[in-house]
Amino acid sequence: MKLTILGCSGGIGGALRTTAMLVDDDILIDGGTGVGDLSLEQLARIDHVFITHSHLDHIACIPLLIDSVARYRTQPITLHGTAAVLRILQQHIFNWQVWPDFSRIPDAKTPFMRYQTVSVGQTVVLGDRRITPIPAQHTVPAVGYHLDSGAASLVFTGDTTSQDALWDYLNRIDNLRYLLIETAFSEQQQDIAVASKHLHPALLAKELVKLHRPAEIYVTHLKPGEDGVIMHEVELLAAKFTPRFLYNQQVFEF
Repeated sequence: MKLTILGCSGGIGGALRTTAMLVDDDILIDGGTGVGDLSLEQLARIDHVFITHSHLDHIACIPLLIDSVARYRTQPITLHGTAAVLRILQQHIFNWQVWPDFSRIPDAKTPFMRYQTVSVGQTVVLGDRRITPIPAQHTVPAVGYHLDSGAASLVFTGDTTSQDALWDYLNRIDNLRYLLIETAFSEQQQDIAVASKHLHPALLAKELVKLHRPAEIYVTHLKPGEDGVIMHEVELLAAKFTPRFLYNQQVFEF
């Protein structure tokens, strides 16, 4: 499997893009503003979008993606998410008021988009690729995703705060190689992090102690303008885990 980071910032501005990751050339993990950098031809090849949660920075480009490529495709794009996440999208995005309901265009039998419900721990198999929703704890219903090529695994936490269920799951992955984990706020803003159910550097360090397997750890979702401060604090407080900064257009092959 090949995963390309299209966006990994907690906001926009200049070259910053919000969360989106391209798996091979046909799967998206989240659909933030990073999707907009793909060409029309690349967009048209996307068959599946796995959504961690419904916050705008993770779904902003999904409606535009479907509208842009629908005429060039013969099959609907499948949106994968938990029942709660898909319900939010149906009620608040694809509702004819914010955006058309592409699950009924041109008609319900041959739509441009379809919904596929996923559940924590239940694996979706696409060829040789296995994608499993994993526990996350956020202000809205949320999951992370475990991507397994057979040879190795990459885990993306999505947006989450402190929880034991994630680490219980990670510690059972025999071929874990990469962990992409959010840390949105600096120590100065830890009260906001706690209130919005995000990690901050000290809490990240506390959580990483629960990981009992070796893995390359990358920090994502840093707020714009705070990335230098946040990474300095991460490196200071979680030094023994050698966390690295996740950057746009970084590629993981596993």
